[in-house]
Amino acid sequence: MVAPRPDAKSTDTSTNGTRLADMPLYQRVAERLRERIVAHTMAPGSWINEQALTAELGISRTPLREALKVLASEGLVTMKLRRGAYVTEVSERDLSEVFHLLSLLESDAAAVVAKQASDDEIAELSDLHEHLEATVDERDAFFAANERFHMRVLEIADNRWRNQMVADLRKVMKLYRHHSLFKQGRLQASLKEHRKIMAALKARNATLAQELMLQHLASGKEAAAKK
Repeated sequence: MVAPRPDAKSTDTSTNGTRLADMPLYQRVAERLRERIVAHTMAPGSWINEQALTAELGISRTPLREALKVLASEGLVTMKLRRGAYVTEVSERDLSEVFHLLSLLESDAAAVVAKQASDDEIAELSDLHEHLEATVDERDAFFAANERFHMRVLEIADNRWRNQMVADLRKVMKLYRHHSLFKQGRLQASLKEHRKIMAALKARNATLAQELMLQHLASGKEAAAKK
């Protein structure tokens, strides 16, 4: 059995930073499919042709089906009895519910960081914010920098259960066709919100940091809901 052939734009590491070469075959397959799903090259609602994928990737159906189970557990794939697997299609209700949970989890993390983070960790977040500022004119780079800032806040808050829940919720959020950061003017608005959050973290104002993170995600939800 051979390893799956990489996509043209795929990297040598997974979305969580693990080297693909160090992962079991089914996890490597899951990562390749995850990249395609998030990039919408496998569109929401589309049927997953297992026969075509096994031929393309040079694998048997066993690792592919194990990979699909992993993606189904993350909410990226929906398994339908006797109909196969489909890329999950996120409705407006789904999106609203995801943003609601994200706002609760991430605002709580922001409060923890403001109270408990070391000076070095606050400085690291400040550096990530400066990178965000520098990428505001490059949508894809801004998207990646924004994701990294949010996830680093969670890592510093150091609750592995919350981290996993947020990581899975953010994967589902990326499936939505009308992501808030893609809307006209949303990048600049998001950046202004980040500046306020960063200032509250530096000031060690936990209540304000929590409130601002809630408002930030509420604004993202409102922008995403607009067609």
